Amino acid sequence: MPRTGRRSLLDLAGGAFRRKPEDLDNDLGSAARRLVDEALSGFEPGELVDCHVHLLGLGHSGGGAFVNPAMQSWMHPVRHLKFLVYLSAAGIRDLNQADEQFVERLSRLVGGIPGGVRTYLLAFDKHYNQDGTPNLVKTDFYVPNEYAVAVAARYPDYFVATASVHPYREDALEELENCAARGVRIVKWLPNAMGMNPGDPRIDPFYRKMKELGMTLLTHAGEEKAVESGEDQRFGNPLLLRRPLEMGVRVIIAHCASLGRNPDLDRRNGPLVDNFDLFLRLMGEQEYHGLLFGDISAMTQFNRLPRPLQVILERRDLHSRLVNGSDYPLPAVNIVVRLKSMVRAGMIDGGQGELLSEIYDYNPLLFDFVVKRTVRLPRTEQGFPADMFRRRPELEG
Repeated sequence: MPRTGRRSLLDLAGGAFRRKPEDLDNDLGSAARRLVDEALSGFEPGELVDCHVHLLGLGHSGGGAFVNPAMQSWMHPVRHLKFLVYLSAAGIRDLNQADEQFVERLSRLVGGIPGGVRTYLLAFDKHYNQDGTPNLVKTDFYVPNEYAVAVAARYPDYFVATASVHPYREDALEELENCAARGVRIVKWLPNAMGMNPGDPRIDPFYRKMKELGMTLLTHAGEEKAVESGEDQRFGNPLLLRRPLEMGVRVIIAHCASLGRNPDLDRRNGPLVDNFDLFLRLMGEQEYHGLLFGDISAMTQFNRLPRPLQVILERRDLHSRLVNGSDYPLPAVNIVVRLKSMVRAGMIDGGQGELLSEIYDYNPLLFDFVVKRTVRLPRTEQGFPADMFRRRPELEG
């Protein structure tokens, strides 16, 4: 297979990084360094957490990961362009070495964060039909649990493996037990892309097994844009997650369900409502305290500005139930990182925007952390509390 080429227009959309993360300590400007130090102030080594980091591969390493052939062909131009942008953002320059280059780049970014960060690598299961058979046509990418565990074992100071188990699989309960035996405590879902309905009563045995094993469900809710979802966008309705919550399963809703609209299932023939508002409704229900959480991954991207980010900044009552995540490699996709949008919204000032851009050029993962520690509720000094970025043992079983 050919190399992906030199820096190009695709890199300007994806990862036009001119500097190495290892050079940040010596070369970062003094003002940008102060911004990093302010963001890290008060944290002890090993306290920081990123609960939402994707692991990708093409399978050349033998780990079993793959990307849908349609994404690798100009026969499907929109999907192929997305694929090329993700390759650029992840620092992949040779498709024959894609698996190794993805992990190598990610490990350098994590290693470049002073004090370290506990980084959760997300496995990603296939799309399954309701009869339990895999649907490879609808599977955009696949990351086996075994591969996530193996990569985490190679970098134990950087990574923690998660599992991804589709509940329609015939061996779903057995696979949950296998993952738990390996020490995995978080299960990742993207219902819109994987083709599962979180409110399906047939999943109840799966939820009971998760609760028995002390596992936490980290699941996308809201509209999905990064991968193909089509008619299954309805599975991103946050209200469908009442089912696992009512069975006592801990649930982290990724991105605080901050995109798109879905029917209000709490009302007969209910109207379409912003998924973000449905998330806020669930968070406001007393019976879910201690069970329901949100992650703030992707919340600083331009398509969550200004309202979702502003509301999350404002709602101090929710802050103890939110956890940090980056959604890497998306923080390295230039076209979704628009600091000027934050400046216009009054969440950072122009000077901070310039300093954050400087940090971004060295290390987009560090940038993601620093920007979240820097943003403020407009016309106030209210930002996110430090505890939001610390490890949460109660979510790890």
